[in-house]
Amino acid sequence: MNYFDQKNDTICALSTASGLGAIAVIRISGAEAFEITNRVFTKNIAEVPSHTTHFGRIKTHDGVIIDEVLLTVLKEGKSFTGENTVEIACHGSTYIQQEILQLLISSGCRMAQPGEFTMRAFLNGKMDLSQAEAVADLIASESKKSHEIAMNQMRGGFSSELNDLREKLIHFASLVELELDFAEEDVEFADRTELKALVSEVLAYIQRLMSSFELGNAIKNGVPVAIVGAPNTGKSTLLNIIGLLDVHDKGEYLLDGTPIKNMNETKAAMLRNKFLGFVFQSFNLINYKTALDNVALPLYYQGMARKERMERSMHYLEKVGFKP
Repeated sequence: MNYFDQKNDTICALSTASGLGAIAVIRISGAEAFEITNRVFTKNIAEVPSHTTHFGRIKTHDGVIIDEVLLTVLKEGKSFTGENTVEIACHGSTYIQQEILQLLISSGCRMAQPGEFTMRAFLNGKMDLSQAEAVADLIASESKKSHEIAMNQMRGGFSSELNDLREKLIHFASLVELELDFAEEDVEFADRTELKALVSEVLAYIQRLMSSFELGNAIKNGVPVAIVGAPNTGKSTLLNIIGLLDVHDKGEYLLDGTPIKNMNETKAAMLRNKFLGFVFQSFNLINYKTALDNVALPLYYQGMARKERMERSMHYLEKVGFKP
């Protein structure tokens, strides 16, 4: 399917995580978002102001009430996609979610492709490519630092860096072209020292951006680390201390600037969940489960959907050279 053949369609999709929950949000975006919504909603939203929320009922074409909902109206140019957008906050029953989506499709919507809302935001000039990529990173962020990096990129921090670099390169190119144009006139328009300084500055700028990528990639994807040593030399003890499962006898251990010694279990569990995640050792593995299922176990407790946690677990195993 060619996206550009269908870019004028009005699309809909579930914006919250799939599955049962207290509340679900369904997003509709496109030129006919208001008209389609009016076919299923008990109030006319065509003339209401942007960024307003309205209570009402979603009904089938036969008048059967599906749910009572809160509906938010975001008008063209003022929404995430830059198009007319409606967000329906309904109860989180999977039946209700599917019924509303099917009703919207039968009323003229098309199911959105993965990432299509963000693609429309990019094509409509609401964000550049770097910011669009940051949306996925923000959704997938699992730590304070990865969240900060994604937020900075989504707010245009990295784009600003690239724009500054582009300006420096254009300035350098203009000086060189000027010199080349008048090379036979024996006229010097640019100081050679200035050109060399500009080249050094640009190279340093690029090197800094490259280094920031390496750091950001490590924060985003993590760094595989192996604790290796002879039997009974303290490998398990070290892991337990790092994972806040044991208390150290000597030295000082700070986690995000917080001293760990004599910390109660409630505070330790909070820091562990925030900065470390699930900590377990080989003897904690479930022997009747596969390696893939064992790695997926902590992701299950984080509430991750089965398909995503199995894909991520496979990725983790492949990173350490193990293919189940």
